[in-house]
Amino acid sequence: MPESISAELVLLRQRTERFATEVLIPNQAELAAGRTERSAIRDIVTCAARDAGFFAMTQPKSYGGSAVGLLAMTVVRDTLAGYNTDLGRFVFGPAPGVLAGCAEPLRSLYLQPLMSGAKRAGFAFTEPDDAAHFTRAVPAADGMFVVSGRKSYVTGGGDADFLNTLVEIEGHDQGQGRALLVIDAHAPGVTVERRFESLDGSHHAAFRFDAVRVPADRLIGRPGEGLPRALRQIGNTRLAIAAEAVGLARWAVDFTHAHLQAPHHSGETLGAHEGVRLRYAELRIRTFAARSMVYRTARLGEAGANIVNETIACKVYATETVSEVVDTAIQLVGGKALTVGHPLERLYREVRALRLAEGASDVLRLSLARGSLDLNKGLL
Repeated sequence: MPESISAELVLLRQRTERFATEVLIPNQAELAAGRTERSAIRDIVTCAARDAGFFAMTQPKSYGGSAVGLLAMTVVRDTLAGYNTDLGRFVFGPAPGVLAGCAEPLRSLYLQPLMSGAKRAGFAFTEPDDAAHFTRAVPAADGMFVVSGRKSYVTGGGDADFLNTLVEIEGHDQGQGRALLVIDAHAPGVTVERRFESLDGSHHAAFRFDAVRVPADRLIGRPGEGLPRALRQIGNTRLAIAAEAVGLARWAVDFTHAHLQAPHHSGETLGAHEGVRLRYAELRIRTFAARSMVYRTARLGEAGANIVNETIACKVYATETVSEVVDTAIQLVGGKALTVGHPLERLYREVRALRLAEGASDVLRLSLARGSLDLNKGLL
């Protein structure tokens, strides 16, 4: 539970609170006022996060990181999100992701530059709905792969230097040739079909590959390992999303609390009305339940338990909870919460994306059911 963390984690939470108030909040104000470009804000926050030790928390010790445990990361993500800035995405350094444990030349060409911040990666997983076929990699006689196909929603693709791309290697039985291949974003034959910003403010891109020649040593692992590796990366971020969701829900509850206790033109506070109190109480109940399950799951994972089903449960419940909390908060605050620039307006857009990120809620429900009924996994 959040209130029973160790003294060391309490100090970490306090340090995180100082970082949020001294770095994130002032720079969020600069950004909102239009006085500083977003790219400059990103650099300021990242530099400050390096100095404060937060940047390295998501990185392996072999690359100079600190690689803190699940519970510590849950504390930090929950605390940062509780300040409702959209600058938290610049605080942590990139994790190895699907490149974890890769050999040369991938290690030197891509993993090390990724860890240092010299290069940025995109995750090319999803085909467009009208794709004629899955993205194919055909082995050539000269030791190259020739890649053709399209990817519709490349996470981080808007400014990526290379793409970790899920492909089907020709010559294997169906599904057995799925592999991850590193493709340079600016290689001949790679075209950015469009760049776009999603509802939560993050930037992505759609790509087309026209007979792109890729050295065979850009293969991550072996054919057949691509989909499990890709899904493992997705799964590893679900608890992080859940922790951020409960932090955002806490912020929305606190904002609503202050609004309900403020003077009102009716002569009594809005919080004096029974109907309002019922809605407000439900926000606190749901947020308390979501936060409790996220911290419990982090403890289980840190103790070595298999928490695949538990992280699914956390991700579904926490993201649906924060969506409900923010929606109700807007209803209680009223029309001014819908104006562009209001903190609830921005938050409403941001949290809607969370129910699709790293697995749509209903897809995850089916995965959880399969894990329990067919595989007998999980501690739920």
